[in-house]
Amino acid sequence: MGSGNNSSTAARKAHMDEMRRAERARERRNRILVIAGAVVVVAALAVGGVVLVNARGDGKDSTASGDGKGSGDSGHFTAGEDGVKTWSGKLARTHVTTKVSYPMHPPVGGDHNPVWLNCNGEVYTKAVPEENAVHSLEHGAVWVTYTGKAQKADVDALAAKVRKTPYSLMSPYENQDAPLLLSAWGHQVAVKSAQDPEVDKFFETYVQGQQTPEPGASCTGGVMK
Repeated sequence: MGSGNNSSTAARKAHMDEMRRAERARERRNRILVIAGAVVVVAALAVGGVVLVNARGDGKDSTASGDGKGSGDSGHFTAGEDGVKTWSGKLARTHVTTKVSYPMHPPVGGDHNPVWLNCNGEVYTKAVPEENAVHSLEHGAVWVTYTGKAQKADVDALAAKVRKTPYSLMSPYENQDAPLLLSAWGHQVAVKSAQDPEVDKFFETYVQGQQTPEPGASCTGGVMK
């Protein structure tokens, strides 16, 4: 009987020792997996950081700071037979958080604010930030501008057209060569009145037209000023 009990006790002890060894082995494996996983995560974050830095350095829409004096544009306007002026040259598209000095008035492209100006038929009664408006042009909007020399009837008629036209906006702008101007990305035209046939033609051609750098991008959810 004693011999049997001793054998049973020894067997239980051996079983417990085996379970302890298995548990220690599992703990070692888990520690190794945790360490390996941490190494992978750190490596992935490092690689992602390098890619992000490179993308910001090379991307045309990266955000830049600085004095913002230049728009990054090069070129000049060329006029077509229909009177529409087309910018011949480079129109930069870098996002900046500073004021931009544009070579044309109103601007038809160039470096601009990261946030667009709402352009879902908005009619602004005060001057708007050019840097936000240019971002709206990048989204395919037509920007109607007018000076104090514009006839009130024309301003009212154009405002009515803008209000019913998605991807358009309107605001006063004193520093321009004509009382009434229509602008799109890379294009601009002076019109004589709200009844000028060029108004409808310009809207039909350039609202979300082929010139749009980012077709389908939102004209809502930006800023309203």
